[in-house]
Amino acid sequence: MSADTTDVLVTGLGALSCVGSGTGALWRGMHTARSAPTRVPDPLAHMDHPHMYLVPEADLPVGTEELDGLPLGRASQFAIEAAREAAESAGLAGLAGVDPRRVAVAISSGMGDSDLHERRRAGEPAKHDRWAPVFPVASAVGAWLGAQGANTSLSNACAASGYALSVAADLIRSGEADVVLAGGTEAYSRTALACFNRLGAIDPERCRPFAADRRGTIFGEGAAVLVLESAAHARARGVKTVYARLAGTGWSCDAYHATAPEPGGAQIERAMREALREADPALDTDAGTAPGTAGPGPLGFVVPHGTGTELNDVVEARALSAVLGEAAPLTPLYSVKALLGHTGGAAGAFAALAAVLVLHHKTLPPNVPVGALDPECEVPLPAEPTPMTAPYGLVNAYAFGGNNVSLVLQEASS
Repeated sequence: MSADTTDVLVTGLGALSCVGSGTGALWRGMHTARSAPTRVPDPLAHMDHPHMYLVPEADLPVGTEELDGLPLGRASQFAIEAAREAAESAGLAGLAGVDPRRVAVAISSGMGDSDLHERRRAGEPAKHDRWAPVFPVASAVGAWLGAQGANTSLSNACAASGYALSVAADLIRSGEADVVLAGGTEAYSRTALACFNRLGAIDPERCRPFAADRRGTIFGEGAAVLVLESAAHARARGVKTVYARLAGTGWSCDAYHATAPEPGGAQIERAMREALREADPALDTDAGTAPGTAGPGPLGFVVPHGTGTELNDVVEARALSAVLGEAAPLTPLYSVKALLGHTGGAAGAFAALAAVLVLHHKTLPPNVPVGALDPECEVPLPAEPTPMTAPYGLVNAYAFGGNNVSLVLQEASS
């Protein structure tokens, strides 16, 4: 296949999060660098820390409460809203002029539309009395869009939407699709929040990745969707704006523990190295020292997984140091979770979307202050906007079960 066929471009973006509806709201929120979790409006949330970064009531989608007679939960509604913006920004509204058989969907979620069933089991008033599937998110987006290509929902926990983007790239590179709407969505689930409370993994204040006094994570609601497209297809239909290029992907599994990362971080390193090497061999060497140790190199920044949990942050910080070598202190990090909370199955997509916005606008926004850093996590988290001149950004997403994925995004002009 030609490079135009296998080259994967980002041609559309969509988002809905605690900072509002749309990628414009997300970019403004990234620069404001302020957010806070709120108490969930659920009288049955009998747990120590019933709070999340919730989508504001004013930004909740309307008109997507059901599809073809089936009720949809918040996660599916969020996904359709983000997909709507992504399709419009890519010039794909209504799929006009595009073969729907060549348009695929890969949307991830950790809990899907479990809120529908939680309300029913709790005896709360229900708008619908019909049974509904728990994981309709990908099919809901596919049906709304009219996409007749491969349609899949991934649910390997908090790495899920990172995998979805990688699967989308594979569909394009293999010739199975020309366009893929890929991303993730997550909404409040009483069950999920209660389980993490029982695990002692919820911070009582806010999400503070890499902070010395972090005490866990805090979940966030929302959806992030990216339109991925082959360069040949984008050129043929006259795409006006290319936001970035998905240049490298890497998967691995710790094969170690159901919930804890392997302390040595070997497989986390492996995923990062594979993604960096696929994007540009100069980004990684067997010695573990990236070029540019005397100044900014080709890798401009990292959007880490960084959840605020004790072991996860330490393992990732050490792995980044090993992979980047002497360039590690010079490579700034941007923490999406400090702003939006941990969006579960949508976390990888939000991280990738943030990286695309950084590359597109050539600016790394200021991080939400997290306080003094853990001495074992001395990662650079700039507090001021930082101009970006390097062409690449690295994105990490990890999950229960030891699932790891890394992505490398490249600026569109490179």
